[in-house]
Amino acid sequence: MLDKSKRSKRTISLFGAVGVGVGAIVGGGILALAGVAFTTTGPGALAAFALNGIIALLTALSFAELSVRFPQSGGTYTFAKKVLSVGTAFAVGWVVWFASIVAAVLYALGFASFFSAAAFTLFSVFWGQPPSWLIASRTQSGLAIAACCFYMVSLIRSNRGGGQWANVGKVIVFTILIIGGFVAMRSMNSTVIAKKFTPFLPMGLHGLISAMGYTFIALQGFDLIAAVAGEIKDPQRIIPRAMLMSLMTALAIYLPLLIVVTVAGTGSGESIMRLSAHNPATIIARTAGRYLGQPGYWLVMVAGILSMLSALQANLFAASRVAQAMAKDRTLFRFLEKTSYRFATPVGAILVTGAIVLAIIVIIPDIAAAGAASSLIFLVTFTLAHIIGYLARSRAGGNKKGFQTPLFPLVPLVGGMACLSLAVFQGVNVPSAGLIGGGWLICGAALFLIRFARHARIVDAAAEARDPKLLLLRGRAPLVLVPIANPASAEGLVALATALSPNGIGHVLLLSIVTAPEEWVPGEVPRQLIDAQSVLRESLIASFSNGLAPEALTTIAKDPFAEISRVARDYRCASVLLGFSKVVEKIHGGNLEQLLSRLDSDIVILRAQPGWTMRTVKRILVPVAGKGAHDALRSRLLSSLCLNDTFPREIVFLLILPEKASDEIVERERRKLENLARDEVPSQPLIRIERSPQIASTIAGLAEQTDLLVLGLQRFGRHRKLFGQVTFKILQQTTCPTIMISHRG
Repeated sequence: MLDKSKRSKRTISLFGAVGVGVGAIVGGGILALAGVAFTTTGPGALAAFALNGIIALLTALSFAELSVRFPQSGGTYTFAKKVLSVGTAFAVGWVVWFASIVAAVLYALGFASFFSAAAFTLFSVFWGQPPSWLIASRTQSGLAIAACCFYMVSLIRSNRGGGQWANVGKVIVFTILIIGGFVAMRSMNSTVIAKKFTPFLPMGLHGLISAMGYTFIALQGFDLIAAVAGEIKDPQRIIPRAMLMSLMTALAIYLPLLIVVTVAGTGSGESIMRLSAHNPATIIARTAGRYLGQPGYWLVMVAGILSMLSALQANLFAASRVAQAMAKDRTLFRFLEKTSYRFATPVGAILVTGAIVLAIIVIIPDIAAAGAASSLIFLVTFTLAHIIGYLARSRAGGNKKGFQTPLFPLVPLVGGMACLSLAVFQGVNVPSAGLIGGGWLICGAALFLIRFARHARIVDAAAEARDPKLLLLRGRAPLVLVPIANPASAEGLVALATALSPNGIGHVLLLSIVTAPEEWVPGEVPRQLIDAQSVLRESLIASFSNGLAPEALTTIAKDPFAEISRVARDYRCASVLLGFSKVVEKIHGGNLEQLLSRLDSDIVILRAQPGWTMRTVKRILVPVAGKGAHDALRSRLLSSLCLNDTFPREIVFLLILPEKASDEIVERERRKLENLARDEVPSQPLIRIERSPQIASTIAGLAEQTDLLVLGLQRFGRHRKLFGQVTFKILQQTTCPTIMISHRG
């Protein structure tokens, strides 16, 4: 493994970032899909690409702002992780990863199509009748697989994904094709040129929108710059420029090329629509041969091969970075995070991404199906990017130090609606594309729930603790309710509550409950009210003197436990923090357990002597067992307690195994516990595994050597939270300050 400082080094310059975008956009899409566009809507393909260009420009503006605000690799997945929930972020990342994978399939098959066509033509020129296997589907699949394998090895050995030599070569070739076409058009009068575009939309609006849906992927690629943003130097300056430059380069090539193909590439009385219908995959090559002769045909073949290869490389490059970013957040398998020590590249993510591409090439060797599915998926992800961009700006304000989308909120609203409308139309118009995307999402949802959800939520909770601004971006301002009865406990409770709801983001509400007297004496202030006011006043003084700023609420009720439940419900409290100096013997079925079962909030119970504060805690013991119902809440709590400490805290994760557990079982459980501990806390935790038949006694004995014990409450469904027998025995056998937690879900 590579050390963190080296792994996070930014190495991609402006030229390299533009290369990633140009490599993905320019050439591959138009050469593979222009024929489909012409067949669908005739000369109106020019309008289809132009309108797609406008939508892509609006989308690039939203991407640029988000990438500058969050300059880490992962693209739309990273944006969703910052602004939405971890489950939604997984869905977005899963789709984005698949979109780049399907795009890589499209370009691998496109390369194979151009290469086999060129080989077929060469064979016929020099050796006569070529063998049919040269253009057979198996041959093309083999060529696609070979190209994919080559770039997998290349990307493992290099962390630059632009393919600059191919980019320069194909731009030169396209420039020659365009100039040659306009030279050929000089001999045509305006009437002849006008006839070439008549009728402009032979299939009407439906044909135009269909062509837009099929070919939108031809302008996809600027988003891949966001996918590798974590490796780009000076991201605030370079990313917006690179996105706009790569997109403008593509449009500057595509639109003139479509014009010359339509005009100079067709004969008198010949329709570009009919010409494309016979062999849409080679329409650019055939038309270029019309006005540049044989050299024109070969120029297109060279441009096609270079374009498909560079787009294949760029999509593999970006997809691997998305997979790596997800693995770091535990929304994909851990080994995808693995980085090559020698080359500083995500070797695991590259190999798995490439393997999926190879599998799809074997299963679906069809360019049209791959292009339709990829276009639909990218349109969905671009819609999400606009939504996320709008939410991020609305919740956290503009990024004054970086790029901001102009005409906000018009750009994300118009761009998002355009992408969504086109995606819906594409899904209805090409059902197979919707089935492919839907099938992938269903597989992802099942995999997330079964395999990734637990650790992903743990890592996400720890991230929220380390960066409380995430709560603001996600539109959350958690309120922690702290019923207070003893002012001596106020400082410790408020400090703990602040860890659950950081100052400036959430709020801590101190609740003082006045027990209603049996009879009110006119003119006399009830003793209960005096006591409650005194408790609240002293609690606030203790909090303010330690830099804590809670809010306060006083209510009157006959049943304090029922009142706590009511306030938590009415104020929609995210957490309820309860404090006790001891746990009474008859706790099972009592008022406390009834209260716990009523609450829909996260629950944290502190058992400590009056005057206890977190400043005295240096060693924390965390016993781990069960199915992990409280892991995310515990991760948030522990990460918060470790944040900005004046001294390092030692956190020990403890697992008790049966006395007869074998060494193999111990070693297996140790690895699991190490992974869990590293996910939960930012510092390096300690691991301890004990074999013992007496769980409670073992934990209680070790607790006496620590400053704080963290336990989970036993749960039987959402509305039944109890002090389990083991927990209760531990509390009876130790005086160590103890935090007990229960997650609401």
